[in-house]
Amino acid sequence: MHPNPAFRPANDALCDQLVDAIGFGMVFAQTVEGPRVAHTPLVRAPGGAVRFHLANANALTPGLDGKRALLLVNGPHGYVSPRWYEEGGQVPTWNYVALELEGQVSTLPAEGLADLLGAIGALNEGRLAGDSPWRPQQVPPDRWQKLFSEITGFEMAVEQSRATFKLSQNKPQEERERVADALEAEGWPHIAAFMRSFAS
Repeated sequence: MHPNPAFRPANDALCDQLVDAIGFGMVFAQTVEGPRVAHTPLVRAPGGAVRFHLANANALTPGLDGKRALLLVNGPHGYVSPRWYEEGGQVPTWNYVALELEGQVSTLPAEGLADLLGAIGALNEGRLAGDSPWRPQQVPPDRWQKLFSEITGFEMAVEQSRATFKLSQNKPQEERERVADALEAEGWPHIAAFMRSFAS
């Protein structure tokens, strides 16, 4: 988390929106072989928990149950050039949105994993064009069971949430608008949109 309090949103709903909008993150934990990270789809669960699944062959999977872990969600980001400021004497920086979630992880039962897979499919299929979303029932039962047996579902009970929305809030409004316009022109429209929506 960035040390400047100007970049820490007080609105927990923004953090929930980030998990929903990105839907993908990284889980970090210590293993007997050292620290490891796994990349995984994410779904929010009741009570503020976050669910995800990992391949059974993943180095994190065997020892993750009952362990504290760190989950990171990276949002849009972009390089900010000093050339974009009207005021001179500036230095390069990076605008970004990120969320750290920390808590204890538990293994989901089979029905919880099935619900998780259904939720991941429904959430992401709903974002696609077309009126024929994919459904788990379209997979032959024997293939589904094979794939199902090769993954493990987990739930993190989030105990700490640390967000950084570094969107040039420490600059005057005119400078923020100039930076957002430049980021969009350079091919980073998502971080520019965040700047326009959330920077105050």
